[in-house]
Amino acid sequence: MINIMEILKTLPHRYPFLMVDKVIELVPGETAVGVKNVTINEPFFQGHFPGNPVMPGVLIVEALAQVSGILAFKSGIEGNTVYFMSIEKAKFRRPVLPGDSLKLMVKTVQKRGKVWKFSGRATVEENTVAEAEFTAMITDTKDLAGVEVK
Repeated sequence: MINIMEILKTLPHRYPFLMVDKVIELVPGETAVGVKNVTINEPFFQGHFPGNPVMPGVLIVEALAQVSGILAFKSGIEGNTVYFMSIEKAKFRRPVLPGDSLKLMVKTVQKRGKVWKFSGRATVEENTVAEAEFTAMITDTKDLAGVEVK
């Protein structure tokens, strides 16, 4: 198991954008399972359907991506930042509410150097709440200096 202190050493994300509380399974280069405990104290609930709080789907995909980043870094890939390149086949099946515990399951679909493709599925009590495929680039932030953003 990878606890929050190890996650903080692995990912550059910090509050309020750190979306993983722990990793309970890891097969380097292949699969990882993380957990995000959703509480009413999450800052996004203040503005996302006040009075009927629902976790934004894009943040569920971000949580899956963060677990994927941990998987890549713990597989020996070097770098310090994971950047989304694409999100495909995203589906949101059920709302995620305060008190839910998200189980975030990701697997590596393809690796080409520092560009990895993942498949992810998020569940609450064994019910799928979201799924997506996404591609990410693992790089050093300094490698992006001077890159023209269009």
